[in-house]
Amino acid sequence: MMPDITPTTNPIDASELSFEDFKTIVVNDYKIAFESRQASLLGRKEVLTGKAKFGIFGDGKEIPQIAMAKAFKNGDWRSGYYRDQTFAFATGICTIKEFFAQLYANPSVEAEPASAGRQMNCHFANRTIDEDGNWKDQTAMKNCSSDIAPTGAQMARLVGLAYASKLFRQNEELDYLKNFSVKGNEVAFGTIGNASTSEGIFFEAINAAGVLQIPMAISIWDDGYGISVPAKYQTTKEDISEILKGFQRDENGDGYEIYKVRGWDYPALCETYQRAIDACRTEHVPVMIHVTEVTQPQGHSTSGSHERYKDKARLEWEKEYDCIVQMRKWMIESAIISEEELVEIENTAKKMVRDTQKEAWDEFLADIKTEKDQAIDLINKVANGNPAITKITAQLASTPDAMRKEVISSARKALRLTVQNLSAERTELLEWYTEQSELNAERYNSKLFTDGKESPFLVKELPAEYNDSSKMIDGRELLNACFDANFGRDPRLVAFGEDLGAIGDVNQGFAGLQAKYGDLRITDTGIREMTIVGQGIGLAMRGLRPIAEIQYLDYLLFALNVLSDDLASLSYRTKAGQKAPVIIRTRGHRLEGVWHSGSPMGLILGSLRGLHICVPRNMTQAAGMYNTLFRSDEPALVIECLNGYRLKEKLPENVGDFTVPLGKAELIKKGSDITIVSYGSTLRVVEEAAEELANFGISVEIVDPQTLLPFDIDKLCAQSLTKTNKLLVVDEDVPGGGSAFILQQILEEQKGYYSLDAQPKTISAKAHRPPYGSDGDYFTKPSVDDIVETVYQMMHEHNAAKFPAIF
Repeated sequence: MMPDITPTTNPIDASELSFEDFKTIVVNDYKIAFESRQASLLGRKEVLTGKAKFGIFGDGKEIPQIAMAKAFKNGDWRSGYYRDQTFAFATGICTIKEFFAQLYANPSVEAEPASAGRQMNCHFANRTIDEDGNWKDQTAMKNCSSDIAPTGAQMARLVGLAYASKLFRQNEELDYLKNFSVKGNEVAFGTIGNASTSEGIFFEAINAAGVLQIPMAISIWDDGYGISVPAKYQTTKEDISEILKGFQRDENGDGYEIYKVRGWDYPALCETYQRAIDACRTEHVPVMIHVTEVTQPQGHSTSGSHERYKDKARLEWEKEYDCIVQMRKWMIESAIISEEELVEIENTAKKMVRDTQKEAWDEFLADIKTEKDQAIDLINKVANGNPAITKITAQLASTPDAMRKEVISSARKALRLTVQNLSAERTELLEWYTEQSELNAERYNSKLFTDGKESPFLVKELPAEYNDSSKMIDGRELLNACFDANFGRDPRLVAFGEDLGAIGDVNQGFAGLQAKYGDLRITDTGIREMTIVGQGIGLAMRGLRPIAEIQYLDYLLFALNVLSDDLASLSYRTKAGQKAPVIIRTRGHRLEGVWHSGSPMGLILGSLRGLHICVPRNMTQAAGMYNTLFRSDEPALVIECLNGYRLKEKLPENVGDFTVPLGKAELIKKGSDITIVSYGSTLRVVEEAAEELANFGISVEIVDPQTLLPFDIDKLCAQSLTKTNKLLVVDEDVPGGGSAFILQQILEEQKGYYSLDAQPKTISAKAHRPPYGSDGDYFTKPSVDDIVETVYQMMHEHNAAKFPAIF
């Protein structure tokens, strides 16, 4: 049974407005909401008629989003989800024409600036960097971080976007960054559906924001369902704000201001949002607005109908308490506007949305139609009457709204059918197809990285410098000196993670630096990997240079969803419209124990395309990579060698300035019989094995790729193979993990296959996680004995007389 609900009669505070001014504001709000609803209705039709692939819309949430938009100012940020179209229209983040361009997947940045057709509809973003990768003035626009579809995933970055305001407000050293903040007075707006609050990332982010006391305003659109699953299966007490009452701040301490308001009550919504955001902005506290009794007139998406899972009473209630219906009723009853005036506004809005949709569709097809005509003409020339080929053009010509897929596929079929018939006409078609392939690669495959003026590949390579007085120190001390030099140079740098602040991290890389630079810049966090990473993403999007530490490589799995879904795809899914140059610092590889010695490189390489993956063999190389990354603007994961912190290394005189270029492999040892490729901690094992192999007369060449993404840009591995003709890859990941990637890069990408005169081999860890203790490590991960015997066996297979079998 539905609750007894009576509309609030308190009007918006209009004490300083004339009636006409008040009417203009209210009527304009209704007009935007009504237009948004028409866009939703028409958008669904466009999917069901086949013009678009999928649709998910914000119908039923129009009026709450109008109220939220009123409190959203230049400089503020949004981190939301795919129901916020009315908010996007009301703030100017997206136009209705851009909305339809995204629905049709228009690959033009000009037509669809949020993602250039790479995201499904209602995934919003503004372009915070220009074509060269330079930051725009964030204080002069309303900022929207790029949406992602995984439910709740927007919460992690929301913490960082809000935390940036705290740093800008409290750290005077950042005052010079005028284009990113106005003294930290920005609010980070977040939105989420009630069902998605069941996700662990929601609770982690809510707790983190409460601990940090940051200006984060989270709106929960509560329509009582998660697709077809009602709230009784989603939330204890079926009420998220009820169970979060313990977060409400009081006289005893920090916390949240929590508000609850009905989603169809326009005056109450406007008043609630004004109060909530004022508190958030002026007092710098997190707020939560639980918007209840929201409806969803078209159901979850175009994939199904909500009539299947909502009973008749619920459906009737939703019709009556549709927020637009209720606002319309309130306006008439309050004598703000007449029925006749409203009908005129609504008819005008319907026509405007239809006209805009048609314009967006025509613009989407325009380039494709040109390409279609070109393809038909060129294929007909090639056909020269051949019925099999003319059939291709006939079919293409008879498809009135052909997509680019049909156009290009037709050209490829024609080229295949004429492969034996070389002619000037075929050459012309091939040249056209090649040109189109380049254009389509730019449309659909480009900008995995920003590739701007601050690309790491444009950072000048500067070797480490030593002299006779250079000290031998622990690797941890060398890293510490690197961090110290860079934090002194660049006030944008901040670092945070578990145990990072007071004790300077578990391996002392930041020892003493919090005392020197303060706890705003070098900070401890709770045990919350997802929001540690999200904190870094949000800070980086707002112009700061964060180092987000994950204590051990194994723990990266707790944050892999945020890293993969959000950070790794950010540049690609906005076509370099946004960037987040965060460095994820961790440590791994050699150590005993199931949970502290993992090396899941295959998992990382498969899920983190869009990050640079740095695997330094020692702390000198790590420092050089950090120096490169600090001077560039692309995200990276740096995996330090866990067993290298107390090994002695020579301290470079230019420890904060020398650079190690990304993607440049290094020849560690010259040899002539076999090439061994390895990285990180395992390189020391390989070097020890090479010494024993020399006693057998086997000359080993060792290559360290240094970064796995990108991998050996200069193709040093393949060059080595032209000399040795044999390849062994040593990797601590599971069989077929990181080693499979390295083989693919060397044999396929670098064409190293053609230099082999023996089967390439890999040595990896066993398929299970390493057990505890030195014996467990020995019998699980590559050892000196494993490497020596594998190389010897390869040489035996090559020359059994010289290298008789050991076993």
